[in-house]
Amino acid sequence: MERLNVRTDWTREEIADLFDLPFMELVFRAAEVHRAHHAAGEVQLCTLLSIKTGGCPEDCGYCSQSAHADSGVQAEKLMDADAVVAAAAEAKAAGSQRFCMGAAWRELRDRDLPKVCDMVSRVSAMGLETCMTLGMLTDEQARALSDAGLDYYNHNIDTSPEHYDKVITTRTFAERLDTLEQVRKAGMAVCCGGIVGMGESREDRVGFLHALATLPRHPESVPVNALVPVKGTVLGDMWGEERPIDDIEFVRTVAVARIAMPASMVRLSAGRESMSEATQALCFLSGANSIFTGDKLLTTPNAGDGKDAALFAKLGLKPLQGDEPARVAAE
Repeated sequence: MERLNVRTDWTREEIADLFDLPFMELVFRAAEVHRAHHAAGEVQLCTLLSIKTGGCPEDCGYCSQSAHADSGVQAEKLMDADAVVAAAAEAKAAGSQRFCMGAAWRELRDRDLPKVCDMVSRVSAMGLETCMTLGMLTDEQARALSDAGLDYYNHNIDTSPEHYDKVITTRTFAERLDTLEQVRKAGMAVCCGGIVGMGESREDRVGFLHALATLPRHPESVPVNALVPVKGTVLGDMWGEERPIDDIEFVRTVAVARIAMPASMVRLSAGRESMSEATQALCFLSGANSIFTGDKLLTTPNAGDGKDAALFAKLGLKPLQGDEPARVAAE
């Protein structure tokens, strides 16, 4: 199949039409697009570490680290750089290509900038791709992170513009887009996705992917998370053990993300620990080609290296060998 043009002019109607395709047809088309842009059977391994846990002033309804939640997560100080580097070394030894560092902040404070830049430069020197998520940035902070060698900055839009204020009220959707623009101006790659299963409608999932697919440049990484309901959070208490999105609809979301953003890495992120092997296999078939490894994602459980290795062996998958298409195209 010939390599397809990467479009940023998708209409909502076109995205909705993809969602409405018969399931088998949608998965087939997504698999075709995936093979046109990416190596079949290769999945990028990433590791995510919470470098500053808890006490975030934001009121994100899904987050156990929000100061508004009664989840039992205690606020901690920013980790020491040596401990972060040691964790990165373990991640590299386990096969990770990218090391992601997350802090539960509304915004990065200037006083913490030298320390996080030191983390970036030291982890980068180990030969790992680096990613950070630290909340909102100023232009000067974004440039400093870029100068330190930060490859990716993660800042999710979370959901559709219309559903956004039902999940978060302490930061606007527009502010998230402003941060993405600052990251781009500083020359870093963008990691941006969201969460499905937060009580949103199919129309909201259309709006979520439409917002990503019509950015001036697609995010190089697009994490698609399934809500992990945590007791003590707004959404965790609302949904409990109930899954507000079924597996087929989740796979549809992954498949549409792959078709709409063909060169991006689509990461099967939070929620994998409760997915069956068959659901994960359908996601990989539909174009997901990145995962987080390890037993923990920030404060929530993850599938674990042993289960992932067994699943990869069963499916004939292997870690990503080459470069990421979206980043190669931008160079």
